[in-house]
Order: sequence, then C-alpha cells, then structure tokens
Amino acid sequence: MVEKKEYKEWPPYAPGTHIRESDIREKKITYSWWEPEVQYSWSVGHAMSKFLQGLKDGKLYGIHCKKCKRVIVPPRMFCEYCFGPTEEWVELKDTGEIETFSISYLDADARRIEEPILVGVVSIDGAYPKPMGFMHYFGEMTKDEIKIGMKVKAVWKPKSEREGSITDIKYFKPLKGGSE
Repeated sequence: MVEKKEYKEWPPYAPGTHIRESDIREKKITYSWWEPEVQYSWSVGHAMSKFLQGLKDGKLYGIHCKKCKRVIVPPRMFCEYCFGPTEEWVELKDTGEIETFSISYLDADARRIEEPILVGVVSIDGAYPKPMGFMHYFGEMTKDEIKIGMKVKAVWKPKSEREGSITDIKYFKPLKGGSE
C-alpha cells in the first residue's frame, strides 16, 4: 500500500512549480538578476538600404535586372524570375497606377471607424513589367472616387520628418490630368 502524504500547500513544491515570493524572501532558492545593456543594429541588406535611404531623400529607387530586363521595386539583390544579379539602380517617378484597393472601416487597431481607410497596391511608373510596386494608403479621394487604373502621385512627409521608412510617403493621391 502506498503511503498518502499530506501537503501543507498545493501544489506540492516540486520541479516545474512556480516559485513564490516567500521562497525568495526565505532564501529557499538561489537567484540572480541581470539586466543587460545591449546595443545592437541590423542591416536590411544592400538593396533595401538604398531603397529606404531614397525614401528619406524623397526618391523612389528600383533596380534593373540585365538578364530579363525587369526594373524591380522594391529592389532585391537578385531577380526572383531569372535569378540573375541586379546591379543598376534606377530612379523612378513617384507616380503610379492603382492595381487593386480595399475600403476598410477598421483602423490599424481593428476598431470600427466612420470614414474608411483606402489602401491598396500601387504599380510605380518606370518599374517593369506591371504590376510592380507595393501596398500603401490612398488619400485626397473618397471610396466612391477610387478605382483600379487610377493614376496617383506620392504625398511625402516634410523632409524634417522623414526617417527612411515606407511611411515617409504619407499616401498616394489622384494625379489630375495625368500630371501635376
């Protein structure tokens, strides 16, 4: 017959049991506290670094694949179609065309909003073949005005507020009459 033990506390103190504050005060355990002071940085790679620096300077850069003749934006170190190296930088216009869009009645924190957010994919002029671009916000238009194929232009943050991020472009607005 197995002897039944009576425990003063439940669950019994055993491996895998949470430690209690009383265990520390009563010195039942040995512990150490260390807060490292670590400085670190990371690289997004050569292609994306140049792209992000361009955004900080108010410019859009693509990269040219000599093998299949594509101009890729956002840039990559190699062409994912032909696996050829990409080397030649191309400064692109900050204009493009809406490829697809969504009308969202939820904000970034998934809360309901009355005025919708317009977001979608913009093919950047000069990038080839289309569609070749990225997802971003649209502004200065309503949900009834936005349409696929609409020509748009980037609206940039003031230079002093740019930080080398895709959000240095506040949004894309309609391009009136094909030019501004």
